[in-house]
Amino acid sequence: MTTGLRGEKDFTPAFPDIGAGPLAADPARARNAPAGPTLGQRAFHNLRLLVAAVWLGSAVFFSAAVAPSAFAVLPSRELAGALVARTLTIVNVGGCVVGLFLLAGALVGRGGVKIPARLLELLSLLTLAAATGAGHWWIAARMAALRVQMARPIEEVAADDPLRVAFNALHGQSVTALSIAMIAGAVALLLIARRTK
Repeated sequence: MTTGLRGEKDFTPAFPDIGAGPLAADPARARNAPAGPTLGQRAFHNLRLLVAAVWLGSAVFFSAAVAPSAFAVLPSRELAGALVARTLTIVNVGGCVVGLFLLAGALVGRGGVKIPARLLELLSLLTLAAATGAGHWWIAARMAALRVQMARPIEEVAADDPLRVAFNALHGQSVTALSIAMIAGAVALLLIARRTK
């Protein structure tokens, strides 16, 4: 530091960074900062969010409205069961496809997500795909085979008939599988929504 009439021009502070603020940040540091998501990445993120929300909404609507209404309104359990089985096929196959699509998107998506959250999202999507896949290709397929063996409307089959007992057990497994899928779908939806944009 020099002295003189205009000596303040020559003053060099001992700590030049103090008071610099964010506007005077190091240019090299700014260049190395991670770039934000591109327009394509944002669009893909929003698509994943939309797909997860649509499937979860359809599964909740099926469970809370379609299935109970079918058995309450239609004249026979046979007709109600046929309607519910057909609608459940759409929900389960759709859930398996959605789960695999979202899982693939999570694997190829950009970084920036903490590892525990990323692992939980992957586990949730894998559970969604597995539960809906098992619900359709294993549980529902066995229920359909039992219905063929019964060879008459289910309400005409005695409650203690082995076929009816097996059918009721499979029905319980179907409800459990869809419930697990819905919980997994809800967890995945929340995690996708919380991803850094």
